[in-house]
Amino acid sequence: MILDPDRDLELTRLVSASPAQIWRCWTDPALLRRWWAPQPVETVEAVIELRPGGRFFTRMLHDGRSFPVEGTFLEIVPQERLVLTDALTAGWRPAPEPFFTAILTLAPEAGQTRYTARVLHRDAAQQRRHAEMGFHSGWGTALTQLEALAATL
Repeated sequence: MILDPDRDLELTRLVSASPAQIWRCWTDPALLRRWWAPQPVETVEAVIELRPGGRFFTRMLHDGRSFPVEGTFLEIVPQERLVLTDALTAGWRPAPEPFFTAILTLAPEAGQTRYTARVLHRDAAQQRRHAEMGFHSGWGTALTQLEALAATL
């Protein structure tokens, strides 16, 4: 898939963890809660039904406000590729306010893992909104937290 600079955002980094360690951090709800949101945001709930059409849900808390994310998995290739979206909810039901589809790819490289998170938006306005919300800093910080956690597994 070719990156569309008007609608897509991408974070790619060489991570000091194996694809198996990263996969575990993405697919174990207890682990996901530990790295998902950049601190001081706290992820207080995570539901992962790891199958196409299965539920992906997180609830984050920050400054007394709750931020739920409800979506579903589209594609699952263990330790290689994970595709999820908030355009649909579990069971393929249309979501009321879709924002993005995320494609996570993991590739072994020089004893580490090439981690790529590509986030697709329906239009340039949504992409700009996500960029202005701090996509690169937020997703980058979360990835740093994931990498630190993966090192302990």
